[in-house]
Amino acid sequence: MAAVRPWNAFTAAEAEVRSMVADARWQTLPEPDRAHAIAARTLVTRDGDRWVFGAHARWHLHDPADGRWHLAPPPRRLRARQVGHHATALPSGVVPSGPDFIAEPGSTQAFVGPDVPVKLCEQIRELLRANCRKSELDYPLTAFGEIFARDVPSTVAAVWGTIMWCAYAPAFDGNERLLTIFGEFLRRPLPGDEWVRWLPAPPLIDLVTLVAERRRAGHPRTALRLAALIGDTAHILLSDIRFRPRALALLTMVEPVLKRPGLDDEAALRDDHALRQAWLRRCPQRLARAVLVETDPGAHLSHTVYDLVEALAFAPDPPRAAAVYLADLSDSRGMLPARLDHRLRHAYDELRRAGLTSTSASERTEPDGFAVMTPDVRPGARTGPRPMPRDSRTGSGAGAGDRGERAAGGRHETGAGVRVETGVGVRVMPPDRAGAAAVLGAAYAVGLAWSRVSGARVPERGFAGSVPLVHRLIHERDDSPI
Repeated sequence: MAAVRPWNAFTAAEAEVRSMVADARWQTLPEPDRAHAIAARTLVTRDGDRWVFGAHARWHLHDPADGRWHLAPPPRRLRARQVGHHATALPSGVVPSGPDFIAEPGSTQAFVGPDVPVKLCEQIRELLRANCRKSELDYPLTAFGEIFARDVPSTVAAVWGTIMWCAYAPAFDGNERLLTIFGEFLRRPLPGDEWVRWLPAPPLIDLVTLVAERRRAGHPRTALRLAALIGDTAHILLSDIRFRPRALALLTMVEPVLKRPGLDDEAALRDDHALRQAWLRRCPQRLARAVLVETDPGAHLSHTVYDLVEALAFAPDPPRAAAVYLADLSDSRGMLPARLDHRLRHAYDELRRAGLTSTSASERTEPDGFAVMTPDVRPGARTGPRPMPRDSRTGSGAGAGDRGERAAGGRHETGAGVRVETGVGVRVMPPDRAGAAAVLGAAYAVGLAWSRVSGARVPERGFAGSVPLVHRLIHERDDSPI
C-alpha cells in the first residue's frame, strides 16, 4: 500500500485557492467577493504569523509591525490553522486576478550546472552564423558597445541581448558552449573569474534601441529584420526552462510587428522609450510576472527574494539562511530591511549589528580568484580539477589552478546539507548539485534585482555568497565530454 502524505494546512489551502481561481467565474466576481474568498482562507502558525495564498500563485505573509503583506514562502514544516482575516484589510495586490495564476514559474537555476542543452546551442550557432557577416554600416552597433568590438554588426548584439535578457540569472560556467559561440566578436574578456562569467542582465531598452534606431534612420526593412532575429532567438530559447518565461513574453512583444510591418513606426519614430512601452503593452497579463523586471523593479526584487528562500527550503531555517545571502548586497543607504518581511528583517538585522552586511561593497570577493581544485564536501565525490576549455576572448578556463587552492571556509556535514563557515556567517549548502545551482541562480538574481532598485554595483567576480556554492559545483562536469 502506498504511503499517504500527512495532511498539511498550507498545501490544502493552496489547493483550494487554485481550484477557485481556475474556475471561469472567478474573473467575473466583484473584487470584494474575491478578497473575501481569499481572506477566509488565511492561516496562522503557532508563532502568530498570518499567511494567505494569493496573487501570482504565491504566499503572502502579514507583517504585524506595519500591516503590510510581503511575498514569502510558508514554513511548511510548521502546523497552521485556518482563522480567516478581514477582507477589507487585504490589499488588492494580494488578491489573484486569474491570469496571474497561469504563468509558468520557470527555474531559478543559473547556467552553472547543468549547461544549456547542446541542441539549443547549435541552433543559436546556426542562427548567428547566418547573420553575423552583415555589414556594420547597415547594422550599426547602437547598443551593447561595451560587450562587442566596434566592427561587429547589430545582428550579433540582437542574438546576444535576447539570450541575456531572457535568462533568469545570466551566470555561466567555464564549459559553457553558448558563450564560446560569441568569443570572436567580444571587445574584451567577459567579466567574471577563472570559472564563472557573472554577466550583466541588459534592460529591454537595449534591444529596443537596436530596432528603433534603424527605423528612425530610414531603414524599415533592416529594423524589421532585427525584430525578426530577436523573435527567432527567443523561439529557440523556449526549449530551456531557465529562459522560457521571458522568452515567451518577448515573443508576444515582437511577433505582432512581424505580422503587421509598420505597427510600431509611430512609436519608433518618437523615441526608444515609446517603442519600449509599445512592446510592453502587448505583453498579456498571464506573462506579467516575467516582465516585472521592466515594469516594477521593486516587485521583481520581492519575487527574487521569494525564489531565494524557496531554493533554501532544505535548510533548517530558510529565512535565516537567505539573510546570509542578502548580507552580500551593498546597502549604504539602509534601504533593504524595509523591503523584507519581519522574519527576514530580524535575521538580517542580527548580521547588520554584527557588522556582517554589505559584503559586496568591496569589488573583489576572492583576491586570488576561484580555485579549480578544493577539498570536496561530499563522501565519494570525484576529486581533481574540472576540465575547462580555454578561450582567450570569453576568458573561460584561464589557469586558476596555478594560483593555488583557497578554502571556502570550515565545513561539516548536517542532515540538511553542508554547513560552511564564512566571514559573513554560516551558510547551509544544498545537499545536491541541482540544489546548489538553484541557490546560486536565485542569489545572483536577487543581486541583479537589487542593483535595478538601488543602483548598487554588481561585483564583476560575483557576490561573496557565490564562493562556497561555486566550490560545491566545480567538481563535476555538466557538459558532455568528447
